[in-house]
Amino acid sequence: MKNPSRKLVLRAALAVLLGAAAVAPAAAHHLWLLPSSTVLAKSQWITVDAAASDDLFYFTHVGVPLDDLAVTAPDGSRVTPDNPQRGRLRSSFDLRLEQPGSYRLALAGHNALASYTLKGEQKRWRGPVGKLAGEIPAEAENLEVIEQIVRVESFVTVGKPSALVPSGRGLELQPVTHPNDLVSGERASFRLLLDGKPAAGIALTLLPGNTRFRDDPEAVKLTTDATGLVSLTLPAPGLYYLDADAKDDRTSVPKAKERRLAYGATLEIQAK
Repeated sequence: MKNPSRKLVLRAALAVLLGAAAVAPAAAHHLWLLPSSTVLAKSQWITVDAAASDDLFYFTHVGVPLDDLAVTAPDGSRVTPDNPQRGRLRSSFDLRLEQPGSYRLALAGHNALASYTLKGEQKRWRGPVGKLAGEIPAEAENLEVIEQIVRVESFVTVGKPSALVPSGRGLELQPVTHPNDLVSGERASFRLLLDGKPAAGIALTLLPGNTRFRDDPEAVKLTTDATGLVSLTLPAPGLYYLDADAKDDRTSVPKAKERRLAYGATLEIQAK
């Protein structure tokens, strides 16, 4: 499996998640979820921001639609967010976390990108896979379809951390070290899954926030081993963004020959 240009994957992800807006200038932007707290001693409210920006965790580009938002409680049930709203530079929602254990907050999209010729004119279409068949005219020629699965998430724990169950679709994180139990200077391990199975040879980047104040991004580069595992000594405390991308030919969309996958997660490393 080869990793495609990150710009291509992020451009496609932004195109679908941000709707019909022009996204070519946003190719290098990150999509992220940012909880107001990631570790809570007891049940309480949190607020979560969602945005795409070039400077991590700063609102510099556009708010992300929340249509594909899924919040999974420790018992596996879905939690409905309160006060969801989308602004020009950020989106936000509130959550009342009542159960003890770990919550998974995710924006997960399964989409298609299509290009074709219609009466001699080049056309493009982007959207959910379920709408593809009805949107492409029968007389379209030179049809090319790309399947895309993107997942952007973060994690919040009330009290003691609990298991986080993967969805089994696309690229996603299977914690070995719990993402809400990360401590600066300690050793941590993560496993990357592809469709629920260990993903070998995938490049990951761990990027600290506050990039707008640094000339050097200080990114930590990692590659998964044969079992999909990466291990590292955790850097200084703070908010970080972990991302990865891949492509293959394991498509589930008719006429698609390529599948692109993107993953991003906001993590907080605590002080020792």
